[in-house]
Amino acid sequence: MKRRLAIVPARGGSKRILNKNIRQFCGQPMIAHILNTAQSSGLFDIIHVSTDSDEIRVVVEQLGFAVDFMRPSNLADDHTPIMPVMKYVADIFAEQGELFDEVWLLMACSPLIEAEDLQQAAALFDRSGSNTCVLGVAEYQVPVEWAFRRLPDGVMSPLQPGMFATRSQDLEKKYFDAGVFAAFPTAKVRSSEGAGSDDGFIGHIISKSKAIDIDDEADWIHAELMYQISKKLGLSLK
Repeated sequence: MKRRLAIVPARGGSKRILNKNIRQFCGQPMIAHILNTAQSSGLFDIIHVSTDSDEIRVVVEQLGFAVDFMRPSNLADDHTPIMPVMKYVADIFAEQGELFDEVWLLMACSPLIEAEDLQQAAALFDRSGSNTCVLGVAEYQVPVEWAFRRLPDGVMSPLQPGMFATRSQDLEKKYFDAGVFAAFPTAKVRSSEGAGSDDGFIGHIISKSKAIDIDDEADWIHAELMYQISKKLGLSLK
């Protein structure tokens, strides 16, 4: 059986939304949703919250999850990439004799992700070979070929002039990192340097409705509405 480590990064000091990771979201601290999803998936031997914040640690422990060790301050500033954090966690566990086949990154503000999403991604990982990584992706809402750049004077400058006339059904679908989860062979994490690489991922497609990047209050309200609707109707947001 594969051993899997789930890492949920939850740095303190969020600026755009105060206490984002532990703010109440539909009746629970935000981070509780992904922790409960990870647990109910049955995939993970250890679910580790990587935080530098005592306040977050207390909330996580009240939810019944362990913060096995704290994140050092040099890996908790605004500019630290996530890969060095994952490498640090995997290395500490290895020193403690806890070895894993896979390391999963589960983002703390992913309340719409369900256990089934993680299980399907794990099955894709199994089929894809030992040297690949899996990334949760979603389709762009509109073709990227229609994108504009807004100049300082307000003038809209097309990134690909003339593409506005091309029908969306005639354009290849494009996808983006939905910012919800990723899975890696442990060896790739522990041998990584710097920020790592965006090459070599296989995309596990999730619903557009689950790919809400919660950066401001409008995003937060949108995510809460989607969550409430899905629970009220008993539906999965597929």
